[in-house]
Amino acid sequence: MSAGQMTSELRSLEKRLDLEILDSKRERVAKKTENYEQFEADLRKEAADMAELYEVFYCLENSIRRLVSAMLFEAEGVNWWDSDRVNEDRIKRPCKDRRSKEVDHAVTPRSDQLIDYTTFGELSQLITDNWDLFETVFASKKAVSKISTELNLLRGPIAHCNPTDALEKERLALAVKSWFLIQS
Repeated sequence: MSAGQMTSELRSLEKRLDLEILDSKRERVAKKTENYEQFEADLRKEAADMAELYEVFYCLENSIRRLVSAMLFEAEGVNWWDSDRVNEDRIKRPCKDRRSKEVDHAVTPRSDQLIDYTTFGELSQLITDNWDLFETVFASKKAVSKISTELNLLRGPIAHCNPTDALEKERLALAVKSWFLIQS
């Protein structure tokens, strides 16, 4: 079956089952712009350019979060967050406070797992604080700290909706590549 035939078959299923499985690029653009026409074209273009960088950082940060969770779960079991491996003052309390703030402001909590409230810097801290677990994953504790610091600096403009120039985009690509290269 060709790609065109599969698309046609999926469109037929969509109509029959009243589902939305496919959406064309044109439909996605139309949906996006119909809600944002009030913004200047240059801002919309910058946002589109920055979206790719956000996606990279979203994947990176959440993959690190998953790695930390898996390693600590393996070492401490289901209640790893409550273990001494997670520093009370530097990590547990700030994460609990962030979650409480969301609840107190009637914002839907992002997660029931407090690890999901960690900052990028706190994730790095969890790795270096528990180096005995992570030394088999990473080549060097100093390299983790150095690359994490660089990534955190590059993250700022992305997370806080500021445009990034071509040099910083290249730096981000190299830093992400370095992150994976230091993994054993």
